Amino acid sequence: VQLQASGGGSVQAGGSLRLSCAASRGTFTSFDMGWFRQAPGKEREFVAAITSSDGVWYSADTAKGRFTIARDNAKNTVYLQLNSLKPEDTAVYYCAAGRGLRILTRVNDYDYWGQGTQVTVSS
Repeated sequence: VQLQASGGGSVQAGGSLRLSCAASRGTFTSFDMGWFRQAPGKEREFVAAITSSDGVWYSADTAKGRFTIARDNAKNTVYLQLNSLKPEDTAVYYCAAGRGLRILTRVNDYDYWGQGTQVTVSS
């Protein structure tokens, strides 16, 4: 499967963005989907994930109450809604696809990655 992330940009603190990740060349509905982010000089970290079958989703503590992941299987797309953004949310955001028996929260859980989209939050 190929993944194409989009929707990043520059916003002020408190603003919102919606990231999209379109999948092609694969059976989207068979994949669990996740979002990660990586700030300069830091490791890639988990943000949120959603299962393939029943749409159960889970987010990291840093995202709880502010970020929401959703998927539209008819459009082969997964979304990440970012609200109440903070300067520390500044990073490149990556979408990923994988398969597993539990919520996938680790980088190594995922087999396919998009190219990333930059989110910059100014104070």
